[in-house]
Amino acid sequence: MNPPQPPYTAARRRHDPEIRGFASDNYAGAHPEVLAALALANGGHQVAYGEDDYTGHLQQVIRGHFGASAEVFPVFNGTGANVVALQALTDRWGAVICAESAHINVDEGGAPERMGGLKLLTVPTPDGKLTPELIDRQAYGWDDEHRAMPQVVSITQNTELGTVYTPDEVRAICDHAHAHGMKVHLDGARIANAAASLDVPMRAFTNAVGVDVLSFGGTKNGALFGEAVVVIDQDAVSHMKHLRKLSMQLASKMRFVSVQLEALLAKDLWLRNARHANEMAQRLAEGVRAVHGVEILHPVQANAVFARLPHDVSERLQKRYRFYSWDEAAGDVRWMCAFDTTEDDVDGFVAALKEAMAR
Repeated sequence: MNPPQPPYTAARRRHDPEIRGFASDNYAGAHPEVLAALALANGGHQVAYGEDDYTGHLQQVIRGHFGASAEVFPVFNGTGANVVALQALTDRWGAVICAESAHINVDEGGAPERMGGLKLLTVPTPDGKLTPELIDRQAYGWDDEHRAMPQVVSITQNTELGTVYTPDEVRAICDHAHAHGMKVHLDGARIANAAASLDVPMRAFTNAVGVDVLSFGGTKNGALFGEAVVVIDQDAVSHMKHLRKLSMQLASKMRFVSVQLEALLAKDLWLRNARHANEMAQRLAEGVRAVHGVEILHPVQANAVFARLPHDVSERLQKRYRFYSWDEAAGDVRWMCAFDTTEDDVDGFVAALKEAMAR
């Protein structure tokens, strides 16, 4: 007699696709063009661990965006990209200067410290952006064996507060860091949104101004999963292939990561998605500014809106729309727009906000 089988059910849709929110651009699904690319890459056998045709072609695509010397290393996720990149830029005694609000400091569960063995030297910033003057608060003590050695400056573009560095601002940071013998890493989880906001190619604030290594983000811009480390200055890193494997970021079926990034970057899907998300954030900000009693906290330069509103209003509104508190004590919240956010989504949220404030 066959043993009884557990009550499994066939695959079916288990969520309501009409439910929308403003918690994170990670909540959005994959763009249809990315899903189509995944289907094209399926079938047959391709060499594993990055020796496939899709990863090979991605190298050419990446060089079109970040220069002839650029080399791409696809990974699973953004934390992995940052940890691998920062490990490749530092010695065991090295430290990384970053904004206090940086994702590597706030939202990566200690991974840079525990997995990468890095010391983070943080600097408070009013808008999430470092400057040469702010960097100098931590850029000292290279010969002091009692202090971790500052070897890297890490910036986020766009920042965790939704602000955007201009190319000149990134150049000033790179020139200052290099003058002190340090390297520059750019966390580009939302690099497409920054380029769309500035209306410049991504190279304008990366390889053209001195960035050594960047983490390229795909998931927040329409990919199903997958990010990449892009090495611009080959002399700035060592043993990238080994570090990626050691950090558990080497995909065996890498073609399925690479083809998604290719789908975004080979033409203009990355830019279309980012521009739309940014436009929806601007629409949201305009609607919110008309609501008495709600304060917008930072310039809306990409796809994020930070606001301050009464706690009871946030609690009522969160029953209808998901979003995160940024500083619960102060009443600060963050609203994110994604590539699939619609005008109706924004207008419905603003109407709900007005209703909650009126109560």
